[in-house]
Amino acid sequence: MAREFNASQRVAIDQTIRAAEQVSRFEFSVFVGNAEGEPRQFAERLHAALSTPDRSILIMVDPGARHLEVVTGPEVRRLLSDHEVALAVLEMRTEFAAGDVVRGLRRGISMLAMQARAPRTLHAQ
Repeated sequence: MAREFNASQRVAIDQTIRAAEQVSRFEFSVFVGNAEGEPRQFAERLHAALSTPDRSILIMVDPGARHLEVVTGPEVRRLLSDHEVALAVLEMRTEFAAGDVVRGLRRGISMLAMQARAPRTLHAQ
């Protein structure tokens, strides 16, 4: 995470990421800063460089250019639809527009985690 987050904001985002990873069993990464080149391609390069991109969700925010990208790996896409990602993006954009990047990230991460969790299976005898 880049940007001018203070220590408590960084801790809050980190706690949200850890909780999201426990709920979904996928890895979450957040990049806040200037995108180098075209934002979607930059976000895809960041995602590809993660340790387990197939099981990862990357949120890239370029506040100056007002860009937001979410990149998901193939294993994540089995459980997380484009529609669900779009709803989380809408939620984040709403908070960002109100001037609260941290709240937007936290809400978006939480929404993505809840939607990406594996469905419960019931075992019958």
